[in-house]
Amino acid sequence: MNIVVLSRNPNLYSTERLVEEGEKRGHKVEVIDPLKCDIIIEKEKPTIYYKDRYLDYVDAIIPRIGASVTFYGCAVVRQFEMMGVFTIVTSDAIQRSRDKLRSLQRLSKAGIGMPKTVFTNYSRDVEEVIEHVGGTPVIIKLLEGTQGLGVVLAETKNAAESVLEAFNGLQARVIVQEFIKEAGGADLRALVVDGHVVGAMKRQGKDGEFRSNLHRGGAAKIIKLDHDELKLAMNASRALKLPVCGVDMLQSSRGPLLLEVNSTPGLEGIETATGRNIAKAIISFIEKNKR
Repeated sequence: MNIVVLSRNPNLYSTERLVEEGEKRGHKVEVIDPLKCDIIIEKEKPTIYYKDRYLDYVDAIIPRIGASVTFYGCAVVRQFEMMGVFTIVTSDAIQRSRDKLRSLQRLSKAGIGMPKTVFTNYSRDVEEVIEHVGGTPVIIKLLEGTQGLGVVLAETKNAAESVLEAFNGLQARVIVQEFIKEAGGADLRALVVDGHVVGAMKRQGKDGEFRSNLHRGGAAKIIKLDHDELKLAMNASRALKLPVCGVDMLQSSRGPLLLEVNSTPGLEGIETATGRNIAKAIISFIEKNKR
């Protein structure tokens, strides 16, 4: 098959691994920067032009669309869909997952447990917002934040008020969530491929850090998920129609609680921690669906 990895950087670990595993299995794999694609819209003949050629020979795509280029990246994915090309995640599913509020609403409706969450339209009544999630400490998150950026732990009412006022002043939309103390600064990342968990790791934040993101100095180790954790990961994947995704959750006294679902999860942390060949599982998923 002719497989395209839509990525702005061919030297990223995840991109390199997908190319490596695809070529090992006999496919032609190329990396294409979605921002350098021209979308040609024509009656009954949607096409994409890249550098010096039309991409009318592509069988499948693997979108690696960064959050900062979601709009144009998804437009390119959508155009490939119009051309009948198989994609491991659809443009609609990527956009759903990038909208934290929208995805949390869908996941809540699907009966998936999560920390109590409040979204408010620049409310001045901070005390009431905090009460809705069970009091301080609280987590305040930018709706557009990624990799732990734009996430603040407010330990007191005064701190929460200051942070919310600052975000309100910048007209930045935020959600307020209860703080799950018993998680101890750790979370779980389950990697889902074809609706099944193919690898899981526990990420622990460094001392004094409540965020466990590996980009922020956290450490990771392999973990075996229990029945409820596996069920949550697979249900979240199904609810957002993301057959390939990373599902982040917290271990709490009332069971696993979902944090977020990532439509383009990095492979380096999970492959290193688990020793599992996630890239190969993704290529196998494409082969199965193209057959």
